Amino acid sequence: MIYLNGKFMPIEEAYVPVLDRGFIFGDGVYEVIPVYSRKPFRLTEHLRRLQYSLDGIRLKNPHTDEQWRALLEQIISHNAADDQYLYLHITRGVAKRDHAFPINIPPTVFIMSNPLLIPPQELLLTGIPAITASDNRWGRCDIKAISLLPNVLLRQLAIDSGAMETVLLRDGFLTEGAASNIFIAKNNVLLTPPKSHLMLPGITYDVVLELAQAHAIPYEVREITEEELRTADEVLLTSSTKEVMPIVSLDGRSIGGGKPGPMFKQLNQFYQQYKAVTMRAGNSALLSAE
Repeated sequence: MIYLNGKFMPIEEAYVPVLDRGFIFGDGVYEVIPVYSRKPFRLTEHLRRLQYSLDGIRLKNPHTDEQWRALLEQIISHNAADDQYLYLHITRGVAKRDHAFPINIPPTVFIMSNPLLIPPQELLLTGIPAITASDNRWGRCDIKAISLLPNVLLRQLAIDSGAMETVLLRDGFLTEGAASNIFIAKNNVLLTPPKSHLMLPGITYDVVLELAQAHAIPYEVREITEEELRTADEVLLTSSTKEVMPIVSLDGRSIGGGKPGPMFKQLNQFYQQYKAVTMRAGNSALLSAE
């Protein structure tokens, strides 16, 4: 069951007009929210990021946070899996094809749920291969826009190479992954690039930094050079659906001996503990506020 423009229905019955600006221009934003045991994870933060993306494309939020929460609760209840991921998709609506914003047109609002398949234990034990590529995306990667063709092409490079992610470099510095944020570990210090217009402000990225602070893990948020990436002791990726995962090779060259390292094992343990506590508490409080 999905939600489309005020109605719940089976996904097979859902249709969007061909003149929807999301279809014509990719004019819209989206959000992905993991659900554990039928409770959305860090919902406040996800809705805040959704608002940021909507503001970034000058599109009025069609719902208040309370209305979003009510809709998401209904979507969760209409679907069978206890662990789900929610996909929210908002476009500027249906209008004649014209680059200028249409006036007084209602937005298209689409919500669906799929079963959440967290990374299997095998991958956490072995790690995953990744490749690198030049970051050729647009200059507002901080907006979670539905126009993801550059990310699609970059991610396909990894698939074509037998890898699972593409780590992106721009002007000699690490930005993020094609569908993830990236951390490295060097000399027992956790490093990650700062938030900017060149990367998506990840919710799991925030959780990992909060965990590092809460557990006295040394960390720095700063620009990371390509050389630092390639000579790192460990490389990790984070995302809402993949949580925390170890990258054990880049472009066919081993990272940290080709096995998940102690920084990953520590952070993944803390993440799983935090997730369990948060879900039992039924809220998504920041670690710093607990």
